Amino acid sequence: MVRLATALWLWTLAALPAGAEGCRLALVLALDVSSSVDEVEYDLQRVGLAAALDAPEVRHAILSGGAGAVALSAYEWSGRYKQKVLMDWRLLRSEADIDKAVQALTGSVRSENAFPTAMGYGIGYAARMLARAPLCNRRVIDVSGDGVNNDGFGPRLAYRHFPLGDVTVNGLVILGHDAEVLGFYRSEVIRGRNAFVETADGFEDFQSAMTRKLYREINDIMLGGTMSPAPRG
Repeated sequence: MVRLATALWLWTLAALPAGAEGCRLALVLALDVSSSVDEVEYDLQRVGLAAALDAPEVRHAILSGGAGAVALSAYEWSGRYKQKVLMDWRLLRSEADIDKAVQALTGSVRSENAFPTAMGYGIGYAARMLARAPLCNRRVIDVSGDGVNNDGFGPRLAYRHFPLGDVTVNGLVILGHDAEVLGFYRSEVIRGRNAFVETADGFEDFQSAMTRKLYREINDIMLGGTMSPAPRG
């Protein structure tokens, strides 16, 4: 396990961070495309994410929610080494910047559909993405999914071995496939300052849930009882 952790640590450091002035938030979106997600559900997730980013309240939060830009990226994850960047880092400084990000997400194509849920590896990939993100005041990972980890190491081990000490991880739980998923996200996935779980009542509700989630994390809103302590060693 130590040898594996060392190899994965080096994997995250393969790219150097890019500089950016006046960035208040680096937000990376991690979308579950494991085998439990069928093609109809995938389309609801893909289109829902783009529509949530395009929502007027989310646009306003990005452009008027504070000093500095929001940097956004997105990737899909499923099996242990099955991750794919859907949209690399973009600084959202204008309506046109958001338009281009919405178009990129709308036009994305699914990378995998036959692999299990290796969430620890997926979170490790987020660490790699953040290693080359613009330099921002806050760093947040937005993990969405409909099931618990069932392949490889889980989130707790990922948090122990990847450079994520100052990163907030929020969760969007898609209810309906796995009775344990909400408890798993609450106890194992979310972490850091103002961390929270948003829920979607099935994939049909994904767009509404993602809209609420993006608005809340872009504005760094803290609601009572939602913060997660740092994971235990």
